[in-house]
Amino acid sequence: MNSSDVDPSAAALTTGLTTNDRRRYPRYTVQVQIEIHPEGSLVPTRLETTDLSRSGCYIQVFTPLAVGLRVQATLWLAESVIVVRGRVVMRHPQFGNGIMFVDFEDQAEVLLNRYLDAIVA
Repeated sequence: MNSSDVDPSAAALTTGLTTNDRRRYPRYTVQVQIEIHPEGSLVPTRLETTDLSRSGCYIQVFTPLAVGLRVQATLWLAESVIVVRGRVVMRHPQFGNGIMFVDFEDQAEVLLNRYLDAIVA
């Protein structure tokens, strides 16, 4: 992985944490339908997450998005649909992207937290 595959501002959020606990929130291996709308594109992509947390997700995609690209994502969480805005912070060529959530529409953050609490209960 080279420096263009990781967003340095995302790394700055976790400065001082060890490799094992650098994330702010635990991530869960869960497949959730997600539709990604990259900034500047009229064509959305429908995928599934491989991991999900309170602060972001990972998507598996053969042609990953560029690090730093802003996206709008719609996620289908059980009985709720949420919309978040995020930024691509990790790129693994021919595998996928890490997306950090930066803004939640309406009750999206509350609904995401409720969903994650329910799947670990």
